[in-house]
Amino acid sequence: MRYATLLAAALIMPALAAAADPPKNAPPIEPPADPKATKIVLIAGSNYYKAGEHDYVANCAVLADLLKQTPNVAPVLALDWPKKADTLDNAKAVVFLFDGAEKHQALKGERLAQVQKLMDAKAGLVQFHQTADYPKDFGAKAREWSGGAWEKGAGERAHWVTTFDRFPEHPVCNGVKPFKIDDGYLFKNTFVAGMKGVTPVLRTWNPKTTAKPTGGQDVVAWTYERPEGGRAFTFTGAHLHASFAEEGYRRLLVNGILWAAGVDVPKEGAKVDLDPSELPKYLKPAPAKK
Repeated sequence: MRYATLLAAALIMPALAAAADPPKNAPPIEPPADPKATKIVLIAGSNYYKAGEHDYVANCAVLADLLKQTPNVAPVLALDWPKKADTLDNAKAVVFLFDGAEKHQALKGERLAQVQKLMDAKAGLVQFHQTADYPKDFGAKAREWSGGAWEKGAGERAHWVTTFDRFPEHPVCNGVKPFKIDDGYLFKNTFVAGMKGVTPVLRTWNPKTTAKPTGGQDVVAWTYERPEGGRAFTFTGAHLHASFAEEGYRRLLVNGILWAAGVDVPKEGAKVDLDPSELPKYLKPAPAKK
């Protein structure tokens, strides 16, 4: 199965990898072979939730395959956190897709310093789904990195179906076609003062709680340009693997990653060719029952 192939490719030793061509559609091992390419490190939580839901490895594997369609971009897949000390070196962007709050991988041990080093180097930060959820005492630092964060007490969570058909004039929206998804959102997020440097990208509202939104629709995706340099892109959806069947969805996420990494996004948007029938092959198998 493709998941097993991807997992093996992510963990295989470089010496062994040099002896044969890597498996088809497998992301490069740590670190990428071409030092001149734009390195983008995708960090995927390896825990299992439900088939097709919170399947962080499967989602990052799809994103890695899509990113490889842009010339001179080298995606690197790391499980839970990079095992090699130099994996994050010279990364132009890091992508978070794992559990948030107290389980947030970036806040454990020396990892916080590693992320701060990237931010100081003006690397991009991309946050998907629960990785926008930070403990409240870390909210200020999270907003410093990404312009906004979900905080317990102020923020809310819910699932609903949304059609996104209005997009701002911004490179992350280049070539993005309207798309409809059933997703789980973190909304009522807390942003930097005055939304300075923040560009809302996707807005929606929870139809389960009110017939009409009051006070404006909630921002669930945004970009951020840090005052000292560096970019961030956050989308608090990305709950379901099946959403990748939507071309507009794929392009928005890939555009956002490329933009955060400082790559010029084509006017027609990034290339994101994918046969939706292939998506199940990425899914992580359920763990054996004990």
